[in-house]
Amino acid sequence: MEGFDYGRIQEILPHRYPFLLIDRVTELVRGERLVGYKNVTINEDFFNGHFPGNPVMPGVLILEALAQAGALLAYESDPLDLTKKVIFLAGIDDARLRRPVRPGDKLELHATIARRKGPVWKLSVHAMVDGQRVAEALLTATSVDK
Repeated sequence: MEGFDYGRIQEILPHRYPFLLIDRVTELVRGERLVGYKNVTINEDFFNGHFPGNPVMPGVLILEALAQAGALLAYESDPLDLTKKVIFLAGIDDARLRRPVRPGDKLELHATIARRKGPVWKLSVHAMVDGQRVAEALLTATSVDK
């Protein structure tokens, strides 16, 4: 198992602040699974309006963070030419948001390859905070021309 830092994440994903939602990869088993995390801080722009006095990370951003973890796993499992291709989220199935994610939480992101057919990946993903599952979904990702 290995991991990598923010610099490597930026080499792979086209996202940048404020939409790069994964800070580090702590575990990687190519072709199988990835674990990473995002440190959720009060200075995130979305907390200004979601919700004043009761800050909660939007569920769609939790799913986006999971999709980014899945894209990293797909790329590291079968690298592609990033000058010509990009990995896109193509579908979200069976998504569940189980509890709020708040400032100060360390959002742990888990992605596992469920199956693959050509450029299409099915990824089982879930997010944890303090050992409790906060979200889960089955994602479909694919590589497309830029």
